[in-house]
Amino acid sequence: MSDYRSVPVVDSGHGHRAAPTQPGSRMARRAAAAAGPPPPPDDRPPRGHRTGGSDGGQTKMRVLAWVSIGMTTVMVAGALTAYTVYRDAFGNINEKSVKEDIINPRPPETGALNVLLVGSDTRAGDGNAQYGQELARTADAGGKRTDTIILMHISPDRDKARLISFPRDSMVDIPRCKNEATKQEMAPRRDMINSAYNSGGIACTISTIETLTGIRVNHFVEVDFSGFKNIVDALGGIEICLKSGVNDKSSKLVLPPGKSLLNGEKALGYVRLRKYGDGSDIQRIKRQQIFLSKVVAKATSSELLTDVGRLRDFIAAAAGSVTMDPELANDTEQLIQIATSAKEMTAGGVKFTTVPWGPDPADANRVVWKQPDANELFTSIKTDTEVTTPEPSASASTSAKPKVTVKPEQVKVQVLNGTKTFGKAREVADELAKQGFNVVGLGNYTAAGGASLAKSEIHYGKTAATAPDHADTLAGSVLPKPQPAAGKVPATNAQQYTAATATAPATTGAATKDASVIQLVVGEDFDSVKVTKLPDSVDEQTITASEQQNVCT
Repeated sequence: MSDYRSVPVVDSGHGHRAAPTQPGSRMARRAAAAAGPPPPPDDRPPRGHRTGGSDGGQTKMRVLAWVSIGMTTVMVAGALTAYTVYRDAFGNINEKSVKEDIINPRPPETGALNVLLVGSDTRAGDGNAQYGQELARTADAGGKRTDTIILMHISPDRDKARLISFPRDSMVDIPRCKNEATKQEMAPRRDMINSAYNSGGIACTISTIETLTGIRVNHFVEVDFSGFKNIVDALGGIEICLKSGVNDKSSKLVLPPGKSLLNGEKALGYVRLRKYGDGSDIQRIKRQQIFLSKVVAKATSSELLTDVGRLRDFIAAAAGSVTMDPELANDTEQLIQIATSAKEMTAGGVKFTTVPWGPDPADANRVVWKQPDANELFTSIKTDTEVTTPEPSASASTSAKPKVTVKPEQVKVQVLNGTKTFGKAREVADELAKQGFNVVGLGNYTAAGGASLAKSEIHYGKTAATAPDHADTLAGSVLPKPQPAAGKVPATNAQQYTAATATAPATTGAATKDASVIQLVVGEDFDSVKVTKLPDSVDEQTITASEQQNVCT
């Protein structure tokens, strides 16, 4: 069995940490390894164990998401300032190629960047063996598990990010995958989402996420328990502030009220702490956000970036604690993009979202994703494909007037079904209405010869002065994007649209007689309507940067 799990930096016994020389590590291909940071203080953490419920994975998801952002940011900061000084430390990154093990059809590439972050709680190695020992005795591969699955989506402009966490107890349809150990194909099954990693490794996890969401996973990053501790220790600890003290016997964590400087061991116990405050998950998540915001702030501070020795030690610790796909690990430009956007996002552009869920009717200890809310969240990610650069309007060739910004609610739309799929017009109309468009009519369109229309079309009236700009707004919300054209087409079975939701705009007069109405003729190539307005359940499961304040918790 090939072992591609994260390998912690190990103590060489001489006051320094020797970089791992696993087959998947670039350090195995280098003659000289960078010296890592000094070992952390020898105050071992309490023996951890899994807790019940469906929120255990969500606890560490946000931890590893922020750690990955901070680690990547500082690694690239080193590359930008003096790569030759840090290149040996960069070599600590462990690499694992999994493309050949992904056997299901993959979604198309887009302009966005989607990185799958997996928190490995493998018990292999000295740095991890002290956690979850009961699991280690009963599980295969030394207790290898993942309770942490999170998709980091960075917009095409690289200025916004949403991190989507998938509850570990989600019951989903796992696609066919290769068994990681035997390489034999496993049949599709209904199971908990983290079982994909348990048996099929990161390749099966990627394939499962892609199959369920329709989102292309560009890269992956895997971090383990020791990785989190090493990163905090390499930063010299993180200061927190508590309204009341902590004396938790289960985690053996004791902290006084007020300020405390936490090393890696205590930080891990703190971010996993449950019995504190009102004990609610919401309060615990907010504590984590404050803590992890401090991690990123310290990792991107000038104090660290201008200290060559500390920066090198940090890069060595962070790099040696993660596993990446070779394409990401060796692509400095891609890392620069992530790091550059990460620094911008720490100012307020990161959103943490848990997939909307509810209890599984078949098992109260499991959860299922709330639909259609979850799919709308996924659609918002997979349709975030374009860089927001100004484009000429459809009227540019006929008018010298500047482009007018038109909001969806200002656009009246008649949706015509140009395919042979019954109910397609209603389906698309409902999607447009949810995104705020004023859908006023439905109908059919028959192409020449009675054939199904191959590509979607948008038509607007020649006499309406603002119609081209309205048509542009509609076109920008349809994938693939049609090119608006002047002149309407005849509709058959035309009727008024009745909103499927109470929040959709009310209908108006007959669409075919209103020159301001824009026609969307749905063709066989229609993929989806871009989702920019998410359901309330998604907002309820989202923690924005404005909630991540530097306050005593």
